[in-house]
Amino acid sequence: MKRVFKVLFLGIALFVMSGTANAQVKIAHVNTAEILEVMPDKAKAEKDLEKYYNELQNQLQAMAKEYQTKMQDYEANQATMSNLVKQSKEKEIVDLQTRIQQFQANAEQEFESKRAELLKPILDKIQNAINAVGKEKGYTYVLDLATGAAVYVGDAAVDCTNDVKTKLGIK
Repeated sequence: MKRVFKVLFLGIALFVMSGTANAQVKIAHVNTAEILEVMPDKAKAEKDLEKYYNELQNQLQAMAKEYQTKMQDYEANQATMSNLVKQSKEKEIVDLQTRIQQFQANAEQEFESKRAELLKPILDKIQNAINAVGKEKGYTYVLDLATGAAVYVGDAAVDCTNDVKTKLGIK
């Protein structure tokens, strides 16, 4: 995303410096993070994400409990186990540890995927509203302050955050 903005800024600089630009360049900025925070759909997405997180946590806790039970059983009975049984129990415990570690890694990836899935429709709404405001107001570019892409915003810059919020029907 930052690369796109670097290319965009380079393009703007070349366009403005070329001297062949007959059209006025209108640039506005928007803060999508501010808009996202007040989107009504965000609360439901967060609730769904929290539910999914709790499901993952419950599964991980069940695996941890199983591990703890196996370890306690092994420690309590190891003195009376034959070498074959002891090796089998140790392998079972190590395999469970591996499964727990794999589950944790997969759970983190799945959680991030779920977050992206739940936020995509909301971010699409915001993007569509930005596109509509940009077209209606005749802006050449709208820069997103939330990404940190704008290194300087002058006094004459137009902040269309409120226009986008209005387009979305939120305040």
